[in-house]
Amino acid sequence: MAQPGTRPRPDRGATVNWESARFALPTIESDGDWLDARDLVDGAAPPLRTTVTVEHPRTIISRNASPDVPFDRSINPYRGCEHGCIYCFARPTHAYHDLSPGLDFESRLFAKLDAAVLLRAELARPGYVAKPMALGTNTDPYQPIERDWRITRGVLEVLAECDHPVTITTKSDRVVQDINLLAAMAAKGLATVCVSITSLDAKVAGTVEPRAPTPARRLAAVRRLSEAGVPVYVSIAPVIPAITDHEVEAILAHAADAGARHAFFIPVRLPHEVAPLFRAWLDEHFPDRAAKVMATIRGLRDGRDNDPGFFTRMKGSGPWAELLRTRFQIACRRHGLNAERIVLRSDLFRPPPGRQGELFG
Repeated sequence: MAQPGTRPRPDRGATVNWESARFALPTIESDGDWLDARDLVDGAAPPLRTTVTVEHPRTIISRNASPDVPFDRSINPYRGCEHGCIYCFARPTHAYHDLSPGLDFESRLFAKLDAAVLLRAELARPGYVAKPMALGTNTDPYQPIERDWRITRGVLEVLAECDHPVTITTKSDRVVQDINLLAAMAAKGLATVCVSITSLDAKVAGTVEPRAPTPARRLAAVRRLSEAGVPVYVSIAPVIPAITDHEVEAILAHAADAGARHAFFIPVRLPHEVAPLFRAWLDEHFPDRAAKVMATIRGLRDGRDNDPGFFTRMKGSGPWAELLRTRFQIACRRHGLNAERIVLRSDLFRPPPGRQGELFG
């Protein structure tokens, strides 16, 4: 149920803050804040402060063996994401902290301050075999708090020092602040960046992804990265029926013009608590088409709000999904996208020096 006093906020994604007690774990005190000063608008809800809790995990590399995921290891410097994307499949992870996947997910964040130190230790372990490290697989590594915390930057510095391959997925043009590292790594065949663009309409993007940079800024980031020699993907993830699906061809055209070399798409996914949050968001922002949107989603998810099955969860099924795939493939051929395969090098990896090497190297 929603917490008392919860009202839709124009600067946030979720319209509610449903509690989740799936894991029944104690909550953690938060400290620090970001963007807590805003002018009040008459009749509007008071500003929602963003708080950040420092988290001290024992390891930083997450492993997965999912057959439909193109990487086996990843790093997420932050939990929660202030971008506030209503469809974010990572929202349910906040329930592990007994926090809401709604507004808590986008306002009560966790920062892994020791990420670079932990990474250095894990890369130095005997027998470590390098493969591409994925950043941004759950929450955005370049969300607003990266401006001050610089945890992603620290991780990249370790990977660059060791010539370790890396892939980055982000919705933020803030990625260009690390273009010096990324360009140098890309020159060795060690780095790619995927910029997520779900709509070219700033108004739509501001509703779906309220605190992410505008589409124009993301396209500018694609251009800057490409001009610096960094291979760039553009992801249309997710495609939302009756809201953003008509923009697929235009997004791909703009992406190719900005220098992107590859693209992919994923139909909207609504796992666990994301489905009711998404429905509430539809009722608030798109009441005229809410029923049509959900009917189309169920049509491509085998009659359900979400299909968790491997492979089908990323592609969808049925006539709508097939039509979308056909449109996407035709547009990619027209604009020369996905014409070649990019393979990052793993053979250059050098473990970081150990304690003795640091003392006498």
